[in-house]
Amino acid sequence: MNLCVKDVSRLLRLLAALLFAAVLVDGCGGGGSGSSSDPAKSSFTAGPITGFGSVIVNGIRFDVSSASVADDEEEVQNDRSLKLGMQVEVEAGEISANGGRSHGEARAIHFRSVIIGPVMAVDSTAKSLVVLGQPVDVTPTTVFDNRLPGGIDSIVVDDVVEVFGMLDKNTGRYTATRIEPKANAQFFKLRGVVSNLDTSARTFQIGGAAISYANLPANQIPGDLANGLLVYVKVQTVPDQSGAWVATKLKDAPPRHMKDHDEVEIKGLVTSVTSSTQFSVNGIPVDASNARFEPTGLSVAVGDQVEVEGAANNGIIIATKVSIESEEDDRINGFELHGAIESLDTSSMTFVLRGVTVSYSGAVFSRGTQSDLANGSQVEVKGTLSVDGTTVQATSISFEH
Repeated sequence: MNLCVKDVSRLLRLLAALLFAAVLVDGCGGGGSGSSSDPAKSSFTAGPITGFGSVIVNGIRFDVSSASVADDEEEVQNDRSLKLGMQVEVEAGEISANGGRSHGEARAIHFRSVIIGPVMAVDSTAKSLVVLGQPVDVTPTTVFDNRLPGGIDSIVVDDVVEVFGMLDKNTGRYTATRIEPKANAQFFKLRGVVSNLDTSARTFQIGGAAISYANLPANQIPGDLANGLLVYVKVQTVPDQSGAWVATKLKDAPPRHMKDHDEVEIKGLVTSVTSSTQFSVNGIPVDASNARFEPTGLSVAVGDQVEVEGAANNGIIIATKVSIESEEDDRINGFELHGAIESLDTSSMTFVLRGVTVSYSGAVFSRGTQSDLANGSQVEVKGTLSVDGTTVQATSISFEH
């Protein structure tokens, strides 16, 4: 075949263009699973913090080094603000398994409490409190801040506390996962269900607390305000002459951050049931039509504590697994802490790890012995809460060299 110079030149330019295009595609990961055109997988996890290293929620260890952290008011916080027992919502990348453990890289973490207010009654025997007119139950897995060294026995009427936990909308009772003092609170707050709404007097109730929203302008009142609505309300720390708490902020309290996610795992209370496969957890709709139930034949009811796994689509969790969770399960699963030992006290056989007091009496040691304990030593602690909820009783301690 005879080719003129012009033909050869054209052929060379074509080959060069094809080669350049191939390099570009390869550089972008074209044709492979790592293509930059592939959407990054995302996940959503909600539940109480059960450990640190960085932050552990529902058994998943999240690296929080690059995560944004915010509270109820969307005020920026840092990861040191996160405490054992806090209820959090974690948006992260894909959850992966490594060495039998699930890991994820958190992108955003929100923590929120359900009540800040004065203690109106304490029943140490029944393990319950009344806070800002709300009944609060304490369980064997309720974590008490170390400023409450006796747990519930450290709390007296008129103390102001902050409660993290779950609301059973059917009974109006709250189950605390963490309680801490809030002596200098600038405001009180409630996350609860509206009842006895009086639009003329501009009042309603949440549990035993009367709320007045008379001072709020119309554009700051939810348009769908009605009995049965779950709301978030901030109030002044002194009631008015009628005994009602004066609202300074009132808004709907729907679940946040329920965008579409490839992986979802939430732990909470069933808040409504439409059918055996259509229900809500923490107010989030769940479609369990194709889910595996554990135990087999499980029928969920309002107030049940469950764990749901699946994906989120259009604000609904498409469940692949639904399992019942009991207080005993939580107690057995326990807590896991990673970090450097502080405040080692060999006489009381305790140390502090990530702000949590750990008792090592009776613990089984690995990769070292009890005599190797020292301030600054990096360890992994697994254990359960003490009876008063203030200390993690270590069952195992492993040195992390």
